[in-house]
Amino acid sequence: MRVTKGIQWSLDAARMAVFVLSALLIVFISYDTFTGRDFLRNTLYMRFQFWMCIFFIFDFFYELVFAPDRRRYLKTRWLFLLLSIPYLNIITQLQIPVTATEIYWVRFIPLGRATMALAIVVGYLSKNRVSSLLASYIMILVAFVYFGSIIFFNAEHGPNPDIHTYWNALWWACMDVTTIGCDIQPVTVIGKVVSSVLAVMGVLVFPLFTVYVTSLVTRFAQSPRSGSGAQQADQ
Repeated sequence: MRVTKGIQWSLDAARMAVFVLSALLIVFISYDTFTGRDFLRNTLYMRFQFWMCIFFIFDFFYELVFAPDRRRYLKTRWLFLLLSIPYLNIITQLQIPVTATEIYWVRFIPLGRATMALAIVVGYLSKNRVSSLLASYIMILVAFVYFGSIIFFNAEHGPNPDIHTYWNALWWACMDVTTIGCDIQPVTVIGKVVSSVLAVMGVLVFPLFTVYVTSLVTRFAQSPRSGSGAQQADQ
């Protein structure tokens, strides 16, 4: 299907709306975590995340309609749709029996969709494919570190005597993702799971920096300017 300038503008506007909603969701969850507020009783949050999920679903199908290759779009973006379903509202409305730990994890599902949206928007702002890929992965890594620190703080604050404030959890997350480690060790099951996920993310993402730097050096060495500079140096 041919995409006109008007349709392209609407697609870009929808992506920016997803970006803004994703950022607001992060603010909501951060505020509730730091203040110890019960998010299930926060009617404003519950309504916000419900309509945000509905908009995410609308955005998925809207982009699908105008996608150049719909089959490829579904193949590469099907996870976006699954992460956009308002599971938290469904559980509360149907009164599905779940534990407090399970419903806490369900709350973070829309953040997965939000992280992908942030990574895509950041990638669009990059100049070339390599920079776009690196920027997207950096965005995902930063999001994992921040969300991991929030989850770690919520799980370890109390049981772990080394976690006094959120900044202890953030320091631990930064050291864990770099695989350097620190003197803070997780004592809960959730904390150990987060530790493993962050370590894997660090191992997967940090080598991309090496690839990016190598690409920059190669392009600089092959550029006409560097060649002329080398010739002048020889003369």
